[in-house]
Amino acid sequence: MKRVIIPFLALTFMMSCSEKPIQYPPTKKGDVKDTIFGTVVEDPYRWLEDDNSTETAEWVKIQNQLTFGYLEKLPYREQIKTRLTELWDYPKYGTPFKEAGKYFFYKNNGLQNQSVLYMTTDLAAEPTVLLDPNTLSDDGTIALAGIEISNDGKYLIYLVAKSGSDWNEIFVKNIETGEMLPDHLQWVKFSGASWCTDGFYYSAYDKPEAGSELSKANEFQKVYFHKLGTEQSADQLIVSDPTNPKHMFGAGLTEDKRFLVVSKSIGTHGNALDFKDLSKKNSGFVNLMNSYEFEFNAVDNLGDDLYVLTNYKAPKYRLVKINSNKPEEVNWVDVIPEKNDVLQSVSTIAGKLVVNYMTDAHSKTEVYSYDGVLDHEVKLPGIGTVSAFSGKKDEDIAFYSYTSFNTPGEIYKYDFTTKESTLHFRPEVKFNPEEYEVKQEFYASKDGTKVPMFIVHKKGIELNGKNPTLLYAYGGFNISLTPSFSAARISFLENGGVYAMANLRGGGEYGEEWHLAGTKLKKQNVFDDFISAAEYLISQKYTSSEKLAIQGGSNGGLLVGAVTNQRPELFKVALPQVGVMDMLRFHKFTIGWAWAGDYGTSADSEEMFKYLQNYSPYHTIKKGVAYPAVLATTADHDDRVVPAHTFKYMARLQEYGAGNKLPLLVRIDAKAGHGAGKPTAKVIEEYTDVWSFVFYHLGMKL
Repeated sequence: MKRVIIPFLALTFMMSCSEKPIQYPPTKKGDVKDTIFGTVVEDPYRWLEDDNSTETAEWVKIQNQLTFGYLEKLPYREQIKTRLTELWDYPKYGTPFKEAGKYFFYKNNGLQNQSVLYMTTDLAAEPTVLLDPNTLSDDGTIALAGIEISNDGKYLIYLVAKSGSDWNEIFVKNIETGEMLPDHLQWVKFSGASWCTDGFYYSAYDKPEAGSELSKANEFQKVYFHKLGTEQSADQLIVSDPTNPKHMFGAGLTEDKRFLVVSKSIGTHGNALDFKDLSKKNSGFVNLMNSYEFEFNAVDNLGDDLYVLTNYKAPKYRLVKINSNKPEEVNWVDVIPEKNDVLQSVSTIAGKLVVNYMTDAHSKTEVYSYDGVLDHEVKLPGIGTVSAFSGKKDEDIAFYSYTSFNTPGEIYKYDFTTKESTLHFRPEVKFNPEEYEVKQEFYASKDGTKVPMFIVHKKGIELNGKNPTLLYAYGGFNISLTPSFSAARISFLENGGVYAMANLRGGGEYGEEWHLAGTKLKKQNVFDDFISAAEYLISQKYTSSEKLAIQGGSNGGLLVGAVTNQRPELFKVALPQVGVMDMLRFHKFTIGWAWAGDYGTSADSEEMFKYLQNYSPYHTIKKGVAYPAVLATTADHDDRVVPAHTFKYMARLQEYGAGNKLPLLVRIDAKAGHGAGKPTAKVIEEYTDVWSFVFYHLGMKL
């Protein structure tokens, strides 16, 4: 009987939804206008930028009532949630790492909201719980944001984030006794903790004004040294720049703790690099590079020599050796010159350099001598993604993780003596990976550029143009999308879905030239690449416009918003997540100003202003256009891309699309942020809503 009732209910719901458009609650309009380079720009929903106002809170409440009221009526919702929970419920391990003779690793039993940090002297023995973040809050909304172990293995320094915010607090725990020390540091952001002798280095901001914590621009970051057992107010200021509020600083130490390395940046990409030899009393900082145009990442040192990974004069990166006594560029030595593949990371393990390359958006790992002579290639399990190897300079054993679209995160132990990998841990997920096919295809973008795209689906599907398809991409900030496993994605694939991930320009898949080809006045290339990916999937009969959903988060949310406005007829469902939607004002909030290297800003020039205005999702919505079904998602504690972006975008979309046949909805999560640290329960809830929306509008059946 049940099998008869469910399709009938689905049909009833479909008919009721298609007969009349949703009546959206009216959003108040203000009379706010900006004049930018002589052009008047209306911004009637500016008031939604105030995250502390009762009016904004009421708007959020009413929008959520509308959205959740709609979502709760969708068919298959409970079945989707049950299956998602089943898929998520498997043990997950992080890659073990060794400090002071002990192994540390993260583990999640399956449905724990946060992964637990364990410690052991023998990986074959029962480990000890070192820190369980699930005990820090009742609802799992306090997450670990980073850890550091002291040299002697006595102390655990850990950072926590609350409700998904980028703000961190630092605490210290005595590993031997379990005692919590009184040390408590606040207003830490975009920072780790680097232990040295009797304390640690970290980066922080001045305490913001009450009420502005989640929206005010983050300025005047500083590096401090905190001595254990002292008050934060007594911390030693190491690096600051009182004349340049937008300079950012990050401090790290080489493995032997000899060199303190400080990275200085003015955006999300490119940095200057200074170092200080702590073995020399009263030594000062030495500047290696004072330009902010290129990347300089210190890998480690070998005696006096620093090994630095850089794309300076090498768009696909090279590894250079810099003698600390003769740091001038003329004395630099290329250890591993630039190659055709992108050099992603280097680790010093077992007296060797372990080098991770990216070739056509998947991993390749090679081992070199310190002088740059190739020793051997590490044979990987398949075409997928390898994390950076975890090991020590003077030990022959290391660990790494491997994942792909149909391979959950596996952990391998690597022996540098035998040059062989052995499986350390393989998760058991309730699905059959052999049922799925993973392939990579290349398509031509609008200007003829060849772009790669991974396509995943069940084996044996018919290319008849009727397959429900989800196209995902990012396209920005030199970030590369490589194969990865998602339990949530399996629930879509096993019901006949096709998943496509396009490696657009703006990302880092082919080095800095690929990145720059999708920035500033070339940003339209990213949108063209994405639109061409959709057209390719349709032309190859994977799907059709009636069966195509698109998804992207953050910069990818901007992407989805922009292409939805440019080609609304091409997609049936649009899922912009925590997106940058107001391209004229993004730089005025929290860390938004740092994105100018990719976007430019409306204050740069008239040309830049008009370019941004012409693709800004908030500013390019048109009246009378038939838009796809939109489910935008954001969260109240997102202080990376403030939720006002999505609020304003959706207010205008609902105003202009009031007669739209398909729903235009926003889902606003509470006690959540940009995504990092979100508890498992919240993730399952969100994907239940997202998949219910997608399944229904793409006509999928369970």
